[in-house]
Amino acid sequence: MSAVDTGSITTPPAATAGGIARSDMRVIWLLLVAAFVAILNETTMGIAIPHLNADLGIPPELGQWLTSAFMLTMAVVIPTTGFILQRFTTRQVFIAAMTAFSLGTLVAMLAPGFAVLLAGRVIQAAGTGIMMPLLMTTIMNVVPPQSRGRMMGRVGLVISLAPAIGPTLAGAVLETLNWRALFAIVLPIAIVSLAMGAKWMTNLGETRIAPLDIVSIPLAALGFGGIVFGLSQFGGHGGSGETVGIASLVGGAIALAAFVWRQLVLQRVDDALLDLRVFRSVNFTFSVIIMTILALSMFGTLTLLPQYLQNVAGLNALESGLVLLPGSVLMGLLGPIMGRIYDAKGTRPLLIPGTILVSAALFFYSTVGEHTVFWVLILVQAAMSVGLAMSFTPLFSASLGSLDRSLYSHGSAVLNTLQQVGGAAGVALLTVTYSSILHAGEDQGLSTAVAGAPGARMAFLIAAIISLAAVALSAFVRKPTEEPSGAHVGH
Repeated sequence: MSAVDTGSITTPPAATAGGIARSDMRVIWLLLVAAFVAILNETTMGIAIPHLNADLGIPPELGQWLTSAFMLTMAVVIPTTGFILQRFTTRQVFIAAMTAFSLGTLVAMLAPGFAVLLAGRVIQAAGTGIMMPLLMTTIMNVVPPQSRGRMMGRVGLVISLAPAIGPTLAGAVLETLNWRALFAIVLPIAIVSLAMGAKWMTNLGETRIAPLDIVSIPLAALGFGGIVFGLSQFGGHGGSGETVGIASLVGGAIALAAFVWRQLVLQRVDDALLDLRVFRSVNFTFSVIIMTILALSMFGTLTLLPQYLQNVAGLNALESGLVLLPGSVLMGLLGPIMGRIYDAKGTRPLLIPGTILVSAALFFYSTVGEHTVFWVLILVQAAMSVGLAMSFTPLFSASLGSLDRSLYSHGSAVLNTLQQVGGAAGVALLTVTYSSILHAGEDQGLSTAVAGAPGARMAFLIAAIISLAAVALSAFVRKPTEEPSGAHVGH
């Protein structure tokens, strides 16, 4: 039975102070560098979308697909990582993922129009979708339970630097150059990361002949994609698109139900593309629900806030980036601290106040207007970032730590899939709500600033109301009981 395990066999010699082998730490840091590049790329787009909309002559509800398609592609790719991480070596997976990401970045940089640019983003996302579960599964396999909070804190530190740098970098670049420069900056970083991995990446664990259910892949694509595409159809200019939206939502729900049914059947013989037995853990289930809600709030806000800041508040791209910068830096610096608190105190001291902070920030955003003070927005975004930092570390650690070791790769796939779907749904839902009210106001002869303010308020209010579910569930997540090294191996 231990053949199902990937990454469970590690090298005990030359361990660091945290009980992690030095060779394993090197692999983790290489994966963190790759994650940094991917998140840097993703977080530059929020600031850039208003410029892309103007340069390419497309409406906001179409431009947001540069973000939604990225996250949706990840949501389609990530369910396959349970198979990929078992069938191929760590080195093979890393090189394939970074090659795809680098190629997609090149395509996007050279894109002559929206369609090719969107294709480049999809190729980028295919690489990113493999990378994140690889990072999380590797950490769960090589880091002892008593040190996972601290390691997740370091993960938070590293991957929070990208959201701190991304929007501000994008704002500064867009003030002097065009959107192609954003991809031109990311491309050499991606190539360097690929070269480092090719030289230093080693393999963890053993591979095995794992099944790949071909039917499950299109079902996942139609299910997740149909639901988010359906959301994006509501609120188009002129009120069109509702019929297509409803049909897409219904079709997506049917495909998703078929996907779930197929996994339940296949997992009886351990052939499921995505093993849903992870949901037998109540702790994992609650953690994933909260993570999905927070992803909806975070990605939706990071996409809508720059549009509000530039179109309603009248800030330029650089100033919009600076509004997001302090909170992102604070989120990164707090990562290691949150990890130590989690290791010592568990989930409740972090997760309950963290979700409350996120919800409170969203409710404040639902009151913004044309004349909201600049520094107040900085403080509110900083408070929201602190709440996210307090939430993500315990959620990542408690969710995957609640599973049997043989289910780590599937649990990571589920967590990352639903996080991306939640984020894509948040981007679509908030953007089309904003666009719907904006278009209605413009049709009445109002300026963009005047028409956009109530749209932004309503979009943020929807996110705030949804976030209350995360607050309610936060009290039910527990820190898993630490188990001795190797406790799950062979079971």
